[in-house]
Amino acid sequence: MLLRSVKIIDSHSSHHNQIKDVWIENGVIRQIGDNLSPADHEEVLSGTNWHLSAGWVDMRVSAGDPGLEHKEDLASVCAAAAAGGFTEIAVLPNTQPALDSKDTVGYVQRGARGQLVNVHAIAAVTKHCEGKDFTEMIDLTHAGAVAFSDGTQPIQNTHIFLKSLQYLQPLNRVLMNRAEDQKLTAYGQMNEGVSSTLLGMRGMPAIAEEIMLQRDLTLLAYLGVRSELPLLHFSTISTARSVQLIREAKAQGWPVSCDVAAHQMAFDDSVLSNFNTNYKVNPPFRSPQDVAALWQGLADGTIDAVVSDHSPQEEEAKNLEFDQAEFGIIGLETVFAVLNMHNSLLSLAQLIEKLTNQPRRILRLSDIRIEEGAVANLTVFDPNQEWIYGKTHSKSKNSPFLGKTLKGKPVCVLNHNLVQKCG
Repeated sequence: MLLRSVKIIDSHSSHHNQIKDVWIENGVIRQIGDNLSPADHEEVLSGTNWHLSAGWVDMRVSAGDPGLEHKEDLASVCAAAAAGGFTEIAVLPNTQPALDSKDTVGYVQRGARGQLVNVHAIAAVTKHCEGKDFTEMIDLTHAGAVAFSDGTQPIQNTHIFLKSLQYLQPLNRVLMNRAEDQKLTAYGQMNEGVSSTLLGMRGMPAIAEEIMLQRDLTLLAYLGVRSELPLLHFSTISTARSVQLIREAKAQGWPVSCDVAAHQMAFDDSVLSNFNTNYKVNPPFRSPQDVAALWQGLADGTIDAVVSDHSPQEEEAKNLEFDQAEFGIIGLETVFAVLNMHNSLLSLAQLIEKLTNQPRRILRLSDIRIEEGAVANLTVFDPNQEWIYGKTHSKSKNSPFLGKTLKGKPVCVLNHNLVQKCG
């Protein structure tokens, strides 16, 4: 096929910021040039204001499969990912059974075969993600696990956390942890602050994240490992102090990285004034000052990546009193639009870097470059297109963006010699 007149957004490409034709054959970029002539059998794809980047990567997705297929399964999560412009996703281990054995990791890999979207398994650190006993990390690495985490469950046990870093360093795998002291957030519903006081809801204090994050960084420093690639990755940070702590750790040369959920960049805790459970997330929406610090962290490189934190929940889990409802938002289809609409600090190239090269680096995935001879793992998007998020490919509907007009839309994705229109 031939992509006609697309603006290439790839800071590592010699064609960065240039408008070119891109000829793709058998899943490989064969030629990049001007006014290329297609063969009779080639499909020509063209549009106004089309941009082309490496395929987008989402590092934090709850797939629900195996065991929770009523929320999401591998087919539906891949459909939602492709609709959102993603060609690769990493799925959390919090399934039933958990991704804590070669069998369950293999199940995910087999279930995703034939899909346009590459599905990577994040294996559990502890059996059943219960924080009590280690999994067989060497076997899981050989089985294809790209990273290790207990997913939605923070690693509370200090011994397990430290030993995990020691085990994973020679395996060249990253430990992904969500910083939360669950004793401090027990029964909490939203960010602790003025809004929680006015609404009469139990708060989840920012210090519950920050104290665990500081613990993890202290243990990383105690271990004394230096590495070009991150050994420790913090998932979905949400406070200004967290950003500063990671900024200081990076300045000292520690092998650490972090990400933020896209929806955290769009809302603060005042959005919960109407008790809409679609805004109930963990970590919770924080103060406006925290949101501003997250944007600054993205702009200066402290925050490496943006994730959807796609957390599907069935209607029965969300259509309840606020304190009874489950946490979570589906986000695969809206990540780019949400970032694009609220961004005022980053260039488009910087924003795309948070969805492409940086996640691949953290997960040790192969680099994707828009150059002749490279694999065609690509996303086409229009940063100016307005569209209504009227339906979702997910099995669940728990999104505050459904029915809203958004700006910035993926157009199509290409991978494995397949092409799929988004939306």
